[in-house]
Amino acid sequence: MIQYQNDRITVFESQLYKTTSTVIQTEDCVIVVDPCILPSEVEEIRDYVTGIRGSRPVCLILTHSDWDHVVGAGAFPEATVVAGAAFQSKNPEEILEQVRAFDDEYYIDRKTPLIYPKADVAVEKDGQRLEIGHTALTFYLAKGHTDDGIFAVVEPLGVWIAGDYLSDVEFPFIYYSSKDYIETLEKTDAILANHRIRILIPGHGHAAFSREEILKRKNESLHYITSLKEALRSNKEHELLIAPYSYQRGLLKCHRENVQFLRKEMELRA
Repeated sequence: MIQYQNDRITVFESQLYKTTSTVIQTEDCVIVVDPCILPSEVEEIRDYVTGIRGSRPVCLILTHSDWDHVVGAGAFPEATVVAGAAFQSKNPEEILEQVRAFDDEYYIDRKTPLIYPKADVAVEKDGQRLEIGHTALTFYLAKGHTDDGIFAVVEPLGVWIAGDYLSDVEFPFIYYSSKDYIETLEKTDAILANHRIRILIPGHGHAAFSREEILKRKNESLHYITSLKEALRSNKEHELLIAPYSYQRGLLKCHRENVQFLRKEMELRA
């Protein structure tokens, strides 16, 4: 389904996990972000890009290496691929095996090639820019969820691609580092100060259209991490921290994975 659309931006929403895939068209290029998840959804995105592209180049931004965000990359073999510098250090076979396991569980067949793409442009630092004609993309490292995450700001449209951060339906999923996750969230203020953001698009959930909503999501994420760490130190109840979120049965599993991760990170006994 299409979650949001104007004359430049189309946000596709998968039936799974409210995962977003974004297509942005400027005079200079067509930008595709994390095309996913189901085969029919990837094909819909591919057909849409084919229909609007014309002679413009395609830029494929992969916000991080989780399988659900790279699964559709094979639908865009002509694209210039942009990803974090650590993206290329992953074990491709391990990530693709996660896709195969998912497809086998649900009897899914894919027409597009299943690949782990090579990054043509590796994002190595905050503020790194890529200019395509009058279109400027500014990137920021976004570690914490994984070690290879990136933010992208597309100007002059004021689009902030946030990957698996600043969601309205998910609390932080911490797979790499809680310290880095907090540092990534703290970049919110600088990005809002340095760019005129008109829309923030998270990897899961709904787009945000105001500074107030973006800051609210930042503060909620920070509250979850800091409160969970304090609860674990004090051996206090912590599952109430996910009470504001929907989809409790699925998210409880993710919360408990956070607990296990943080106990290990903080060197706490179970």
